[in-house]
Amino acid sequence: MTDSDPDTIIRIAAKGDGVTADGRHFPLTAPGDRIAADGSVVFGVHHVEPPCVHFPACGGCQIQQLDDESYADFVTGRVAGALAGQGLTPGAVLPPHISPPMTRRRASLRAARSGKRVTIGFAEEGSHKLIDLDMCSVLDPTLFALIAPLRGLLATILPDKRAAHVRMSLVDQGVDLLLEGVSVQGLAADEALGDFARGHGLARLTIDEGDGAQTRWEPEAVTVSFGGVPVGFPPFAFLQATPDGEAALVGAVRDAMPESGAIADLFAGLGTFALALGEGRPVYAGEGARDAISALKLAGARAQRRMVADHRDLFRRPLTPEELNRFAAVVLDPPRAGAKEQVLQLAASTVPVIAYVSCNPASFARDAVHLAAAGYRLDSVTPVGQFRWTTHVELVGIFRR
Repeated sequence: MTDSDPDTIIRIAAKGDGVTADGRHFPLTAPGDRIAADGSVVFGVHHVEPPCVHFPACGGCQIQQLDDESYADFVTGRVAGALAGQGLTPGAVLPPHISPPMTRRRASLRAARSGKRVTIGFAEEGSHKLIDLDMCSVLDPTLFALIAPLRGLLATILPDKRAAHVRMSLVDQGVDLLLEGVSVQGLAADEALGDFARGHGLARLTIDEGDGAQTRWEPEAVTVSFGGVPVGFPPFAFLQATPDGEAALVGAVRDAMPESGAIADLFAGLGTFALALGEGRPVYAGEGARDAISALKLAGARAQRRMVADHRDLFRRPLTPEELNRFAAVVLDPPRAGAKEQVLQLAASTVPVIAYVSCNPASFARDAVHLAAAGYRLDSVTPVGQFRWTTHVELVGIFRR
């Protein structure tokens, strides 16, 4: 049996299905598996026992049947395949960074109450049915430890037959917890919130009953730190999924930066790159979310950074070539849809180095076409698998003139 055998799984497609040599798709397979004549799967050497009892029903993971080698190949293949689909070949595809199990520091779960029973978890794949988590192979244990006690709290503040969102983040002070869709009625419910926050040492507890977020517990101002600078953290603001994943992205960008000169950080968020890269050099940080850029501006001022924090919608009002040409390098980290409007302006600029951080290989590749057509060369791409065992892949692409 070889990879040319039409019944052998030779790769994993973008949505997680195994693909045979003759192009058929089979879910929950791994490279080297063979499809028998009766349609059953004969496992190969890359097919492993999933580490979580909830797989594959839980929608939190899609490809736990892959061994580490195959998962790393999948992450790399997603990036290389997206670029090849646009006719692009990078100078180098660097080794992928894969986050370890149980390191996810940010999660959005759903909760539902039926009578006295409260279910908390991820939805089944392609369904609204919740999987009640009694283990999780991706969440940081500190976050997972709150799930069981949260069932008790939500039994008092979540109306029957109703659902809520449970949003958790690990911050400098511990766990930041946001509960959306709850109803806090009466003294007992109010006291239950305080007791829960104190008893579990929360950094902050925020609730949203449908009319906006209200902080109910915050002993000290909640922050996250980038480059050693603490930044005020709005409830469930954007944060890279794992600390090591963030470090891998920052490291790949830092390695591409020139030794001197001002840099621009576009779609800067709370300053993941602006603060990590900006010690001792001027930085322009542009961001459309007012609460994020306000927190970054205050943090930069306190740390006496040479930074301009600009509240700017980069989709409607991207930086122009004249503005961009002042910078020795530009970093951009846009949402999943990419940054076509800003990329077209970059393509017309003379910026020597562009570090594009992407959470969507497909939109990255579409944007990269515009830069390549304008004379930029794609020196390297670094694939990053922060969302272990999922089909979500990130990357850093370095462009140079």
